[in-house]
Amino acid sequence: MAVATVAALLAALGGGLWLVARRFVGTRTQRLHSSGNSGHMHGKTVLITGANSGLGRATAAELLRLGARVIMGCRDRTRAEETAGQLRRELSQAEGPRPDPDAGAAGELVIKELDLASLRSVRAFCQEMLQEEPRLDVLINNAGIFQCPYMKTEDGFEMQFGVNHLGHFLLTNLLLGLLKSSSPSRIVVVSSKLYKYGDINFEDLNSEQSYNKSFCYSRSKLANILFARELARRLEGTNVTVNVLHPGIVRTNLGRHINIPLLVKPLFNLVSWAFFKTPIEGAQTSIYLASSPEVEGVSGKYFGDCKEEELLPKAMDESVARKLWDISEVMVGILK
Repeated sequence: MAVATVAALLAALGGGLWLVARRFVGTRTQRLHSSGNSGHMHGKTVLITGANSGLGRATAAELLRLGARVIMGCRDRTRAEETAGQLRRELSQAEGPRPDPDAGAAGELVIKELDLASLRSVRAFCQEMLQEEPRLDVLINNAGIFQCPYMKTEDGFEMQFGVNHLGHFLLTNLLLGLLKSSSPSRIVVVSSKLYKYGDINFEDLNSEQSYNKSFCYSRSKLANILFARELARRLEGTNVTVNVLHPGIVRTNLGRHINIPLLVKPLFNLVSWAFFKTPIEGAQTSIYLASSPEVEGVSGKYFGDCKEEELLPKAMDESVARKLWDISEVMVGILK
């Protein structure tokens, strides 16, 4: 009897979720199709970190269709090659007209190795970029690691802070000259709504005194926002814009370090299917900020669902942003 009751409850819950999901997904899909991610990307070079899966892959696919030359900055070359092959096949098999028939042929995919957990790798990558690439129109800092167990980068930094903030901090600074010479150009930083639960503890940035994987992820995402806003301030008048976004809750492999009990997994999968965004839905704001003429000249703003959103005061604290910048310069070796 108890088993039958539980089964009936689960069936009812599943049916209710299915009905809500159909309505919710339909609304999301309508918004996706009506958003009209416009903007000529033909002749533009775009660098996307973490482009071999999830949001990065979806962003690369759309910008490629818009005619951009997309550089995939990925840690695992084998996986990146597989993803690039899939994207090329998908593009060649795509039906219907091009997003912009005047933009010419579809874009080009280039793979370059980049491990954001290694400052040595970041420097080597940037050196290669400066030697081989005559321009860089858009930099999308997309790669990230989410709520992993305590571990350190090659340089001894807590992994989430090291990859999500410090790796991208060094990358962006080393490519600023190329972005300026390619202006008007754009920098797009992918953060998270979870920044709200983070704080910048300058006494323990490396989490050596205590470590909470959820808090440390939120702190790294708050650091992304503070970095983007401070960078936008420093780049005023250069025709290089910087904006930061949250993609919403998206079904990607970012949560691979989260352990979900086996009995709960079917329900979690149903809920995620019903309410989480698909990667292409989650990538819409990245694509919008990278390509839309609507945000030409807009800088230092925070976006969600292709609209500007308000930030909490702690994410707009200019003194904390400047201090974080100064400390980050020392940590990554820009300043001794």
